[in-house]
Amino acid sequence: MKLVTAIIKPFKLDDVREALAQLGIQGLTVSEVKGFGRQKGQTEIYRGTEYRISFLPKIKVEIAVSDALAEHVIEAILDSAHTGKIGDGKIFMSDLERVVRIRTRETDKRAL
Repeated sequence: MKLVTAIIKPFKLDDVREALAQLGIQGLTVSEVKGFGRQKGQTEIYRGTEYRISFLPKIKVEIAVSDALAEHVIEAILDSAHTGKIGDGKIFMSDLERVVRIRTRETDKRAL
């Protein structure tokens, strides 16, 4: 089992969710986060004064999937979150040792 974590632009969330739904993904976790990468924030002007915004708003999407689906999930996120501009985000994949569904106590693949 894998945990796929994607940091994406907020306006791409619906596109990513729809792409994952087409793969049969039934659940995901979404968090509003802030951060910066190579773009190092941005400068905005408010009432004639320039402000430096160091941490930009992003969306973190986490999906627990079987090993067989992991690469398909990554491809779906790549295709649906891509704008071609700096700040499109990153995708991280890590191993999951154990998953337990609290309601039924099902474990691992049955819990997904």
